[in-house]
Amino acid sequence: MVDFQYRNSPVWIGVDVGTTGVRAIAYDVQGNKAAAAEAFYPLLTPHPDWAEEDPAQIFAAVQEVVGKAAAELRYKSRALAGIALSTVMHSFAGLDAEYKPLMDMQTWADSRSAAIVRELKKDEALCRRFYERTGCPVHACYPLAKVLWLRQEHPDMFDRMKYVGSLKDYIFHGLTHEWVIDHSAASTSGLYNAAAMDWDEEIIAYAGLRKEQLPPIVSTTYQGRLCPEMAAAMNLPENLPVVIGATDGVLVNVGIGAVRAGQLSATIGTSGALRMLTDRPVTDKKMRTWCYNLTDDIWVAGGAINNGGMILRWVRDKVCHYTPHHLENLDVDGYDLMTMKAAHIPAGAEGLIMLPSFTGERAPYWNSDLRGMFFGLSLNHSRSHMIRACLEGIAYSMNAVMLALRDFGEIKDIRVSGSFTKSALWLQILSSVLNEKLILPDNSEGAAFGAAVLGFIASHELGGIIDTAELVKPKKVIVPQEDEVQVYQRLYGIYEQLYWKLQPELAAIAAFQTETAH
Repeated sequence: MVDFQYRNSPVWIGVDVGTTGVRAIAYDVQGNKAAAAEAFYPLLTPHPDWAEEDPAQIFAAVQEVVGKAAAELRYKSRALAGIALSTVMHSFAGLDAEYKPLMDMQTWADSRSAAIVRELKKDEALCRRFYERTGCPVHACYPLAKVLWLRQEHPDMFDRMKYVGSLKDYIFHGLTHEWVIDHSAASTSGLYNAAAMDWDEEIIAYAGLRKEQLPPIVSTTYQGRLCPEMAAAMNLPENLPVVIGATDGVLVNVGIGAVRAGQLSATIGTSGALRMLTDRPVTDKKMRTWCYNLTDDIWVAGGAINNGGMILRWVRDKVCHYTPHHLENLDVDGYDLMTMKAAHIPAGAEGLIMLPSFTGERAPYWNSDLRGMFFGLSLNHSRSHMIRACLEGIAYSMNAVMLALRDFGEIKDIRVSGSFTKSALWLQILSSVLNEKLILPDNSEGAAFGAAVLGFIASHELGGIIDTAELVKPKKVIVPQEDEVQVYQRLYGIYEQLYWKLQPELAAIAAFQTETAH
């Protein structure tokens, strides 16, 4: 229940722009939700390794959800203080002189630059130097690789590219007519010098870019003003504050209160990630993790996996064939039905292991040639086993990142967020695979609330990120089950060996898929 003293307090709308959908959620300064709206858009995969989106379609979805949330606030007579943004990381599109995209926007999941990355990795010294300067391992997910791909494959378009754009600066420009980017989004590009907190001159020159092609970098609490046409389109006041915000990954920690030393966030949505806050940029000797800005003096170290909930969607559509019509007749959610079937299968799926790397992998391997597989199939395995193996395989991927993060210090608690928190079974699997207790906060909409927090900081209603530690309360604690822990530790060892022993075969099948697709 909302405290009476906050019932009439101003709210900020946190806009969380994700890979396949956007949510606008309004919060007051105590973290109470006042309004919400969401909309969806497709991920375009016209060729193997391509993962694009139409930026204009995403911007239209942003307008739609902000307008709906604002209308709900008006109905409830709540005062709107402003809008704050969170966007997905690692997007890239070349822009023309009018800041219009020359192409669909490449997302983090786009790995068409994998061949270029393979060549770069032959120069280990260069890759290590770039990693230590940027906090970004050399990988196809980063805009650095995407720019190099455009330069090599479409030199005419590269020459016509007036500006280097991302989803964040594109949306902020559409709302305010200002072209800037925040430190957080910039730090996820592979073009940003972490120590200098500015574009890296050597790396942008290596990519064939000029500094003036990149947006000026501003604080994550930087405020613009809503332009007149957008105010009219969304029925909002002109000059309403718009805080540029940060990226969804780092804002999750803020949104779920994982802001103190030793606190981690574990998120599984379309993809997945584990993250921890630090007071300085940190890098890993084995180059397994990344490190991005959150605010001017707070960083987030962690690792993201490519393949999370998208694998469950694949199973739903391609293995179980749960069509919307079929599910409507059953009056059940497809994911609920799948997890119900998986719950009848014992831990370990009776020896069926699934590598979920359908779109290559980021942390900790940074290998775009990785592909998915089911290992250990036998005649007793059913679709239910396959569903359970997928849930467990994604948890194994998260554990691979956890092993890297343990080198940064003691882990005191892990807070969870993302769509996977709707599944009690999946939460239990992850707890037992990590062999750590998990805390489900009372607010699982991490990035949207994190963006709103930056709005409250920008308007001086909160002093800083640490203020959220007391706002988010535990709703449920999940503890590992000892019998499951023993099973998963044994199977994780096999999972890890599969990756390391199949390097040539994984590269060969990825090359074959690329060759036969054209």
